[in-house]
Amino acid sequence: MNKVNDLIHGNITQCLIKFAIPFLLANFVQFLYGTMDMAILSWFTSNASISAVNVGTQVMQFISSLVTGLTMGATILVAMLIGSNRKEELKETVSATISLFIFLGTVVMLTVIALIPNLVNLLRTPTEAVQLARNYIMICGFGIIFTFGYNAIAAILRGMGDSKNPLIFISVACVTNIVLDFIFIGTFKMDTSGAALATTISQGISFLLAIIHLQKSRNYFDLRKMKMNWNISKIIMKIGIPVSFQEAIISISFIFITAVVNTFGVNASAAIGICSKFEALAMLPASAFGAALSTFVAQNMSANKEDRAIKSLKVSIGLSFAFSVIFFVIGHYFPNVVMSIFNSSPEVALAGSQYLLWFSVDFILVAFGFTFNGFYNGCGKTVFAMLVGVIASIFVRIPLTYLLVELTPGNLTGIGIAIPIATTFQIIVYFIYLKTNRWKNFELTQES
Repeated sequence: MNKVNDLIHGNITQCLIKFAIPFLLANFVQFLYGTMDMAILSWFTSNASISAVNVGTQVMQFISSLVTGLTMGATILVAMLIGSNRKEELKETVSATISLFIFLGTVVMLTVIALIPNLVNLLRTPTEAVQLARNYIMICGFGIIFTFGYNAIAAILRGMGDSKNPLIFISVACVTNIVLDFIFIGTFKMDTSGAALATTISQGISFLLAIIHLQKSRNYFDLRKMKMNWNISKIIMKIGIPVSFQEAIISISFIFITAVVNTFGVNASAAIGICSKFEALAMLPASAFGAALSTFVAQNMSANKEDRAIKSLKVSIGLSFAFSVIFFVIGHYFPNVVMSIFNSSPEVALAGSQYLLWFSVDFILVAFGFTFNGFYNGCGKTVFAMLVGVIASIFVRIPLTYLLVELTPGNLTGIGIAIPIATTFQIIVYFIYLKTNRWKNFELTQES
């Protein structure tokens, strides 16, 4: 943390790749968290356990989407301070950010734990998976404060151009998670409770490592002087709430889809749970480049380098697309291979193949959608990006899911079709807005 890495100089492609690769690797490591839970559960337990973890994961992903969106406010604010050469304000911003998210994490943790029965019922969890899902959410719930704390620190570091240290922290935590999964699930037969406990302990380790790293460098942080700053908190929330709201609505739309699928029975629920893991892997590159682009664009726009910002968008789309095509081919033409990785039964494999056949198209589309979204967030147009995402989720994805399920009763094909249609809508709107040049009105400052 002693060195601030500005992104406003040098070759755009090389600079973006160098900054984005740790993002990609960190996202992959985070993907391994849930995937190893699912894989190890499939080796040692039942379809009911897989279904329960899928339900619990939807809840935790919703929480994660909230904190990821909110911490984007910190990333963009820090990147703006770097780009406009206002580094003297960083220490107070860092302190305020960590204080804010520890407070928010505590509130969310207590809320989720209190609402566990309601959440499980809301998701129409299959009867045989209800208690297993409650156990999973309860234990993971206690780790929410670690999730908020780690993501706050990672956001600060990435805003300063440091994407390597968050990768180190999360990698150590992931190795811990995998080892504990085998111990708790394989050896002690703790089922979903073991998976949740392994994840929670690992999250705590990543947060602890991040705090230790910050404390070693007194340039921008001192744990003994950490305190809230409501003015800075308001700025972070102003930037981050639209991003968080967008992520939350998208997550809710997928929770709705999970609830619809759960009415098909435990096999369909398990199939979606498995497919969601492959989906998360397939979308990692686009997600990583989109997140990296937000920081890249925020620094350059605040330094009045609009041409460099728009060029970085084009580069990011090209790099994301190159990865996305690979996952599309695997998901579309070889869905049975994907399902077999998780030792799924024939019934689960059939349901998952029906879903992946058309849903895999979305793997290509997100190369455009995620990067456009990251670009507009970096430009400070978080409200616009939020509105597009909300409209696509509420007025396109959810209604189409309901309609196509009615037209294709008994299988998951309709749901697989609805999702890429919603993404296509977002891309069209994003492209039209780009042509208006309104994204150039970069007015987001610490005084605004």
